Formats: sequence, structure tokens, C-alpha cells
Amino acid sequence: MFIATALLYPCALALLCLGAGLLVDHACGRFLPAALLPAVGAAALIALSQLSTFIPALAPATPYSIAVLALAGLVLARGRLAQLGRSVRRRPAGAAAPVLVYALALAPVLLAGRASFSSFMALADSAVHMAGADYLIHHGQSYAHLDLRSSYGQFINDYYNTSYPSGADTLFGGSAILLRLPLIWAFQPFNAFMLATAYGPAWLLARRLRLDGVWAHAAALSVVLPALVYGYELLGSVKEITALSMLLTSGCLVAGHRRWLRGNANAEAAGEEERAGGANAVGGASPAAGASSVAGAIPLALVLAAGISALGVAFGVWALAAVAVLAVVLAQELHARRIAAVRALAMVGAAALAGVVAALPSFTDLSGSVQVASNIASTGNAGNLHTPLRAIQVFGIWLAESYKAQPAGSSLLITHVLIALAFACVLVGVVHVLRMRAFALAGWLALMLLAWLIVSREVTTWASAKTLMLSSPIVVLLAWAGLAAVRTLPARALGAPAAALVALALLAGVLVSDAKQYHAANLAPTARYRELAAVDSRFAGRGPALFTDFDEYSLYVLRDLDVAGPDFVYPPAALAAAAGGYGNPVDLARVVPAALAPYPLIVTRRDPSAPRPPSAYGLAWQGSYYQVWSRRPGAAVPLAHVTLAGSSAARCARISALAASAPAGSTLVGARAPARERVSLALATHPPHWGHERGGLVMKRAGTLSAGFRVPSSGSWEVWVRGQFMPAVTLAIDGHARASISGELSGNSLVQGTPPPTPVALSAGAHTVALTRGGFSLAPGNGGAAVVEEIFLTPAHAAEQGTLRVVPSAHAQRLCGSRYEWVELFAGSPGSVGTQG
Repeated sequence: MFIATALLYPCALALLCLGAGLLVDHACGRFLPAALLPAVGAAALIALSQLSTFIPALAPATPYSIAVLALAGLVLARGRLAQLGRSVRRRPAGAAAPVLVYALALAPVLLAGRASFSSFMALADSAVHMAGADYLIHHGQSYAHLDLRSSYGQFINDYYNTSYPSGADTLFGGSAILLRLPLIWAFQPFNAFMLATAYGPAWLLARRLRLDGVWAHAAALSVVLPALVYGYELLGSVKEITALSMLLTSGCLVAGHRRWLRGNANAEAAGEEERAGGANAVGGASPAAGASSVAGAIPLALVLAAGISALGVAFGVWALAAVAVLAVVLAQELHARRIAAVRALAMVGAAALAGVVAALPSFTDLSGSVQVASNIASTGNAGNLHTPLRAIQVFGIWLAESYKAQPAGSSLLITHVLIALAFACVLVGVVHVLRMRAFALAGWLALMLLAWLIVSREVTTWASAKTLMLSSPIVVLLAWAGLAAVRTLPARALGAPAAALVALALLAGVLVSDAKQYHAANLAPTARYRELAAVDSRFAGRGPALFTDFDEYSLYVLRDLDVAGPDFVYPPAALAAAAGGYGNPVDLARVVPAALAPYPLIVTRRDPSAPRPPSAYGLAWQGSYYQVWSRRPGAAVPLAHVTLAGSSAARCARISALAASAPAGSTLVGARAPARERVSLALATHPPHWGHERGGLVMKRAGTLSAGFRVPSSGSWEVWVRGQFMPAVTLAIDGHARASISGELSGNSLVQGTPPPTPVALSAGAHTVALTRGGFSLAPGNGGAAVVEEIFLTPAHAAEQGTLRVVPSAHAQRLCGSRYEWVELFAGSPGSVGTQG
């Protein structure tokens, strides 16, 4: 699966986008530079997937319609395709650079060597995009049949049935499902690919600023990989990453308007001006080629429509900036009579029609789209941003392990020095752009910066951070424009050497910033999700299922079970009390027993320290990570379900009180807790710089935790370690290494998880356990989460979940002699519950 998603999928995406781009280029006059073809093709595919999912009956055909569109382009423009192949052979750097961007963006997954994604434990929004992409391709924009009693139904309905932007999702879902790939593993490669499509327009903009050769490639690399953008890509911000590609592409089309605005009559002159400005792409259209019809503005219309489809009507701010510059340009062209008024009117009409049709779902419910954008702009929920981002982060350099954190120590000083250097380059770059008299480009850059300043003042923290991220490439581009100016200074002024040193410093600052975030990335646990997918396949259609693990990625992985999570953002109303809030542990004893009756299945984490589900459920399946409990047909609903805690006397008193209130002939069912031997972490030794957070001990850097424990009898035992472990942590018993735990993370940092146990043979008596976190390495996630919350042991062959005991209520005292987790009261016989595990 790793090869299919991380290596083959981007190749298929490249063919799809290239084919669609060639088709658009072929239909609109064959004027697009090669570097723009993937981004324009992605825009066309977004438009097609939006339209096909807009009509529910056509939604399942979306993957095939995408393939047909791309194939048509590859066939009709086969001559241009052959020309591109020859150009790549002559100048391979033009094709290799986007591949490098893809590799850097996907570095945590690629170097881990397993299918995964890097937005894990940072923000669960990517879970919504996975589930939404799958739903839209299979059902389209039809939501009437959703079960709103489940978390899955509420998530889909509250996001996608409210005009939530889905352009990136439909392209993602359509392309991945075309190849029969699980969306959970294709998600990060899709984000990395969309970021790579931004490289071409970034390189063209750098060329237009009079940077060439390695300078243009270094500039483009910095433009698409500034710290904020890289952080958002790792976070799985698919809307923003897709919108960024469209934003930069729109800038190229605005700056290169002469290629398509004047038509064939002025194509020769336009080609000369393009070459003089250094903007002609490797493998681009013939200089004499120009827009042969009024369709010349359609690529820009598709790109702007794709931005709106992906990000929402909020992208209209950036779209209006492009349109405003072109309006001025068009007025000048009309005034100079370089273009006929009739042709200009026809071109505007064709572009407007194409843009509206391409983003039809967004415009059909315009009020809803505006409301969604307004809600995002004004929300007081800052998501995972504890504090607002700093404006200076727009310069693309931030030497911290997260764009949300402040650089520390010497990194803070270096960050500020490099930002000051970048700021000076931006000032020089502004002058350079004006001196070039590239007024369309200058106007577009100015309006991009103005949009950032205005929007940031009007929106709250969450939306402001998105605006800062989208503006960062523009600021970085201006910094490299300054380097282009310094480079041209006379030799006695040491212009070229000085520019080279500054360029090296800025590029290194960007790449080191990215490397720090790579090092701290938390990757999704591949084995656990594979097992959860097996659960979905085995029990498909037997839901709805109650899911007690706090992991909202189950919305996609268990999509065929219609899962309900009491601790999710959208808990079923009848079960919300089971968790008492977002991310809190689920306790089924908190809900009225009858509220569980609609759920044939309960999926729980395999964890002997957690109480087993009510007696109406028997264990139907067990894996390494999960257990599935099936409700017995005709199972009686208990009159009460009472959790037992405290001393033996307190437990017995609660049992007696329950029995005293019971009607004659009633029955009690008790769940006996499994045997567990706990390791006291309070008495453990560990490095002093390790600290506690949310009930767990944070293993911040290299070191060892050591603790003693006792077992009552000799034999086989299983060691359970609860926590979060992204970097490798070695488990040792009595000084002997027994296991290496790594990549074992829960769905969110709020709740710790329990990886599969480690079997050991122990003699009765005292022993020691040690957990060791290793030192620094270049492995992905080596700087990620490492938290231990609890260590305990259970007999290897004992039932992990307590067995059940049935007694008449008149003999309730029989349940007082052993340690029980809960007791249920039934008016009569509960049925055959036996001694289920």
C-alpha cells in the first residue's frame, strides 16, 4: 500500500492533471506554458468533479469522468505531449524540481517507509475531509438519507450540507477511488502533490522577476515551502494547499496576460516580450502561439473557480485582486485599440460563464457559502492555535518544531536575524518590480499584500492564520525579487557574491524550518488503522456501531458501520453523557441503559483496565487493538447499571442498596474485573526534565524511566503500556529489552492509548520495568510525542475483560466477595449471559 499511495498515486495524479491541462490548453489556443499545465489541469478536474457530484446520480461516475477528460487531453494534444517529453530530456531540472517538492512535502511518510499521514494528533479536520471525499464520490450532494443520530451522519450533514467548500475533496476522492486506494493513506500524498503543482507557477513568477537557472529554482523552492506553508501541508490543510496552487497560477496568468489577451494578431510581439521577461517555460507553447479565440481567459476563470470551490467564497478576495488588475489592463488595451471591443466583451462573457459553471455548487447556494465563510472568519474557536500566529512568520522562516511554537534559545536569535534580512530584501524587491515596469505583476503583488493586511484585521485567529499562510509565498517571492536586483549590481559592488550569500541564507532558513517540523511530525499508526479497516469490512452493514475510542478518523475507516462517538465533536444526543465532553473517556454507565439498545455493535479499544460493555453485549471479535461486542438478540434492558468503586465495604454497600430497591424475582448481573498488577509510576525514577501533562509523564528528551513491581505468581504475563509513542521507546524487564514501541498514537493527545501488550515469563516476586527513549536521530517523528500514563500487567491467559456472574437479587451478598466493576439489575432473567469474556 505504501508504494501504491506514496509512489504510484502521484504519478497517476500527474497524468490526470497533465491530460486535463493539455485539453484546456488545446481548446483555448495552445498558449499555456508547460509549467502551468498541472495546476490548470487540476482546476479543470476540480470543476468536473464538482459538477458530477452536484448531481447525485452522476457522483459514482466521477472517477471515470476524470479519467476520460484526462485521456482526451493526452490524445488530442499528443503532439504537444511529445514536445514536452523532448523538453524534459533536454532540461530535466524543470521536471525534477516539482518531484523534489513532493518528496520534501511527503518526507515524514516517505522516510518512515509505511502508508501514513502527518496531520495526526495535530488537528482532526483531515478526518472530515477523508469521510467527506468518500461520501461525495459515492452519494454526491444528497444528504436526506443520513442518520443524524450517529456522529458520522452529523459530521457529513453539518459540514457538506451547509455549502462547505469541497473542491479539493471531490478531486481527492475521485482520483484515489479511481485507483481503488484507501483515502486515509492517499490523503497526505494528495496534499504533497497539490503543493508540488504550485512549483510551476512559482518558477514562472521567479523567471518574470529576472531570475534564471538555479536562482529561479531556488526561489521557487522557497516560495512553495516557507515554514507556514510546510506546516499547513503537514497538518493536512487540503483546502489551503489547493487554493495556494490556484492563487500562484492566477498570478502567472495575470502577469502573462499578453499571451492570451491580444490573440493571434499580436502573438508574435507577445512572444518576444515574454522571452525578454524570461517567462517562457521549458516546453512552453510556441512563441507565435496565442489565444486563437475568445476562450483565452477560460484557464484563468477555471483557476479562480477552483480556488473558490476549494477554499470557499473567501477565495473571492484573491480572485477579485486578479480580476481588478485585468480590468485595468483590459481598459488600457481597449484605449490603445490593441483589442477590439466586441472581442473583449466576448472574452469576458466566456470567462464569466466558464467560472460560474466551474464553481456552480458554490454559487447555487451563495448565501450558504457566504455564511460558511463568515462563520470561519468570525469564529472564536481557534482550533489548535493556543495563541495567534505572529505577523513576522509571513517571511517563511521559523526555526521551531511547530509554526504554533516560539523558537527558543539561539534559534530565536537566528530566526529574527534571517527575518530582518528577508525584510530588507522585500523592500529592495518592491523597488525592483516597479523599476521593471511590470505593472500587471506589480499590481497583482500589491493587491495580494493588501488583501492580507485587510483580511487579517477583520477576521479572528483561525482565519487570520490561514490568510497569513496564503500570503507567505507572496512575501517570499518579493524577497527573491530583491535578490534579483542585488544580483545585477556592478561587480565592484559585489552584487552577485552578496546576493548568493543572502540567497543561501534565506533558502537554508526555509529548509531548516521545514526540517524541524518534519522532525516533530506525528505519523498515523498504520497497523491500528489497518485493523480498524478489517473491522469495517467484517461487520459492514451491521451498524450503527457505538465507538468508545476517541479517534475521529474512525468516521472514514468505519464508514460502513455508521459510527457514533460519545466523545466526538458531534456526539449522539442520547449518548453525550457517556463522555461528558469532547475528548473525555467514555463511560457507558453514565447513560440510561435503554439508550444503548439502538446499537447492535460496540467497538472498544483492547484495554483490560477499561470496564467491559453491558451484559447485553458479548465479545464477537478481538484483534491486537480492538474488540467488537455484539448485542444479543432479544437482550433485556436492565432497570439500572451501577458502577462500583472505592473500598470493598463501599462496593458491597452499593450492591446491597441496589438489591434492596429491586422488585421480587429480580436478578443481578455483575462484571468481575480482570486481574491486574499495576506499576507505580509515582515511585519511578526518571530524568528531572521530564514533566507531567494531562495525567501523563512527558518523555521530552532521551532518558530512562525505571520502576519496581511485584507479581503474585510465576507464569506468563502481558505488559501493557498506556500512552503516546511516536519515537521508538524500548521496554525492558529486569534489564532485558523485550520490545520497541513506536508509531503508537491515539486519535488525539487528549486521551492516551494502549498499544498491544508485550508477553513475558516472570517468576513470583519483585521485578523492574524500564522505558527508554533514545537520543536524537533523523528519523521522521523522532521529536514527536512520547508520553507514558500507566504501566500494568495481566496474566497472559486470563480474560482481558471481566467475566459475568448472575445471581438472584435476594442473594446480592454473593457479589461482595470479589472485585466487580459494575452491577446491572433486571426485573426478571437477563437471558443467557453465561461467563462471556
